[in-house]
Amino acid sequence: MKEFAAAEMNRSPADIFEAATVAPVAITKHRKPRFVVMSMERYETLTEGRATQVAVSVADMPPELGALLDKGLEDHFSGK
Repeated sequence: MKEFAAAEMNRSPADIFEAATVAPVAITKHRKPRFVVMSMERYETLTEGRATQVAVSVADMPPELGALLDKGLEDHFSGK
């Protein structure tokens, strides 16, 4: 993935946008990737068919799934 420093957003935005038409580009801040710029088409492809986030209650979970969740949490916190 191509990278551009955040300061380049002011100096040469055309270069960043041109690169983003080919593939997503990383915008770095203090030499660490912080943001991604990509074409709208690419973004829509990545998010197609995904609904917005939905919160659900654990109480609504089927009992067998709840048991698996409990086991997984126990294993995780016991270091298994």
